[in-house]
Amino acid sequence: MADRAALAAFLRTRREALQPEDVGLPRGRRRRTGGLRREEVAALCDVSADYYGRLEQPRGPRPSEQVLTALARGLRLSPEERDHLFRTAGHPVPRRERHGHRVGSGMLRVLDRLADTPAQVVNHLGETLVQTRAAVALLGDETAHTGRARSAHYRWFTDPASRLVRPASDHAALSRLMAADLRGAYTQDGGDSDTARLVDALLRESPEFTALWREHLLPGPGCASERFVHPRVGLLELDCQTLLDPDRSQRLVVYTAAPGSASHIRLRELSRPDRR
Repeated sequence: MADRAALAAFLRTRREALQPEDVGLPRGRRRRTGGLRREEVAALCDVSADYYGRLEQPRGPRPSEQVLTALARGLRLSPEERDHLFRTAGHPVPRRERHGHRVGSGMLRVLDRLADTPAQVVNHLGETLVQTRAAVALLGDETAHTGRARSAHYRWFTDPASRLVRPASDHAALSRLMAADLRGAYTQDGGDSDTARLVDALLRESPEFTALWREHLLPGPGCASERFVHPRVGLLELDCQTLLDPDRSQRLVVYTAAPGSASHIRLRELSRPDRR
C-alpha cells in the first residue's frame, strides 16, 4: 500500500535539497528560498505542475512505476533513495543495473595495502578484475583471460585445467559452491542480463553444471577456508575473508594462513619478490 503522506514529505524534502545549479538551471535574482520550485521539478520529470503539486499535498493518485522512474531521474535520487521512493509509493523496487567491471577507488586503496598478501577483486560473474602480485603467484594471472573464460565459474565447468590448483577431493564441493554463487547472481539480475547469458552458455556446454543448476542451490554466507595445490610449494590451507562492495557488485577476496603453520611458510616462500 502507498503511504501518501510519507511520499509527499519525501518528494518535498528532496525537491528543497536540490539546487538550480544541480540540474543546469539559473538561480535568478528573484529566487528567495533554496531548492527547486514545484513547476521546475515537474518540467524535469515531464509531468504537469498540477499533477506534481497534488503528489506533494498529498491528494493525487498513486504514481505509476513509469512516473516514479521519471521522478527519481528528475530529482537526481541515489539508488537507495529511488528504492525508498518505490516502496513508499507501494511498488516493488526495480532491479539495479550492475556496474561490475570497474573497481572503485576505495577498494583499490585497500588492495594497495595488501601487496604482500594474495588478494583480488572479483565481480558477480566470477571475473577477476585486479590482483596483487602474491595472488598472481598463487593462482596465476586471472585477469589475462578473454571472452567467457574471464569468468572463473565458466572456466571451472568447461576447462579441466582450471581445477588443477585445487585438490581433487574438493572438486565436488567447489562445483556446488560455483553453481550456488551463479544462482544468487541470476536471481538478482534476472533473465535479461550478462549473468543469464553466462548461465545459458554453461547449460549448453556442461552437463555437470546443468545437473547442479536443477538443484536450485543457494549461496552461503561466504568463504571460510580453502585449499590450493601449487606446482612448486605444494598444498596450502588458507583462510578466506571477503569485503563486499554492493554498489559495484564486487568483492575483495583475501587469503591468509595461520602464523607458524606449514601453509604460512609456503605462502611466504611463494610471495617472495624473487620467486615470481
